[in-house]
Amino acid sequence: MRWTSALAIYFLFWAFSVFFVLPFGVKTSDEAGVERVPGQAESAPHEFNAGKIAIRVTIVATILWSLYMLNFTYGWLTPQMIDPLGAWNGVEYAG
Repeated sequence: MRWTSALAIYFLFWAFSVFFVLPFGVKTSDEAGVERVPGQAESAPHEFNAGKIAIRVTIVATILWSLYMLNFTYGWLTPQMIDPLGAWNGVEYAG
């Protein structure tokens, strides 16, 4: 695999990880014990720390991408292994 392909796959994992990480560690104003701003939704986060979230996302994305690359290199899990309908029968794995 070329390094540009690996980098593109990493960015896909990073974008996916944003949606996975965002809900964790969020406190509403009520949970933080602070009064809400007029018009603020009850579920709105009290404080948004983009740097902290970016670090968490990068850690999760790096772990997932590393597992993907190791699987790509060593072929631990192939499409034939997880195909319940037999659609990959007769198709060779080129890994």
